Amino acid sequence: MSRSTARPRRIGPVLLACVALVAALAGCATGTDAVASGGTFDFVSPGGKTDIVYDPPASRGTIGALAGPDLMNDGKTVSVADFPGQVVVLNLWGQWCGPCRAEVPALEQVYERTRDRGVAFVGINVRDPQQDKAKDFVVDNRVGYPSIYDPSMRTLLALGGNFPTSVIPTTLVLDRQHRVAAVFLRALLAEDLQPVVERLAGEGPS
Repeated sequence: MSRSTARPRRIGPVLLACVALVAALAGCATGTDAVASGGTFDFVSPGGKTDIVYDPPASRGTIGALAGPDLMNDGKTVSVADFPGQVVVLNLWGQWCGPCRAEVPALEQVYERTRDRGVAFVGINVRDPQQDKAKDFVVDNRVGYPSIYDPSMRTLLALGGNFPTSVIPTTLVLDRQHRVAAVFLRALLAEDLQPVVERLAGEGPS
């Protein structure tokens, strides 16, 4: 079992305003809209904490193969495998989610500050059946990194059965080996995320 350290934050009313039903996974599409398989990630959240850090690095599990349609570019695919050797920040979001709208400037800020250090960001847009509205969200908020369009939440199967997929927004930070190094089950500020990303970027490739 993975060991973890975390600040003792608990899920508050604002975060719970964007709770999506876990049952949505039961109705996931079975076509080629998204791919998710494999992985060793074992989610551990002692005491209901919402900020979880997995250390030492040897305790980190890997997610499965995670890929899906590019939200903004029809016919293209976005995959975690597109970013070998890079720290990858995965952010689960929906344009219907108030806290997602609140945190997007912070995510974009950290992305711009760390991209030259081998850090990639990938959004996963969930439960947005109207793709145009999700695209408008990206344009209006000037989001510079790609997102997977996954209204059925099928890609989240790559995160393992024990992951609390009911909480949106959620952010996972993968180290350079694409092992899960941190999970945030809440909306983030730049000062929450940037130190974690910079520390992982400094760990090197091994």
